[in-house]
Amino acid sequence: MSDRVPASLRTWFLIHFIAEMLFGVPLLLLPVATLAFFGLPVTDVLFARLVGAALLGIGGASLSMRQTGSETYRAMLDLKIIWSLAAIFAISLSLIVGAPKIVWGFLLIFVTFSASWIYYRFFRRSS
Repeated sequence: MSDRVPASLRTWFLIHFIAEMLFGVPLLLLPVATLAFFGLPVTDVLFARLVGAALLGIGGASLSMRQTGSETYRAMLDLKIIWSLAAIFAISLSLIVGAPKIVWGFLLIFVTFSASWIYYRFFRRSS
């Protein structure tokens, strides 16, 4: 990535913010209803709320730093890559042991974002 941040990456950060809010707010405030809506078992609302809080934190940071420079974007991309790859691993393990089919959708979302972050961090060299 050059010193100039591509407009398309700034757009991805905005899309990521919206996605994180759409999932994070319901998980934080209404974990039982949210998990039930997706057909997921409700075993402990604490962990659902923690995931919601993580989504809000990462999404909020995506929005708050959208107008910063390339060094901030590099650091944020590193965080997003680590987060998304860890989530992909966790979701994959859950699918192996029989998670509901909707979890494939969550996997697709994380794979899409992860591919975008990896592309911009390691392969996109010009603005």
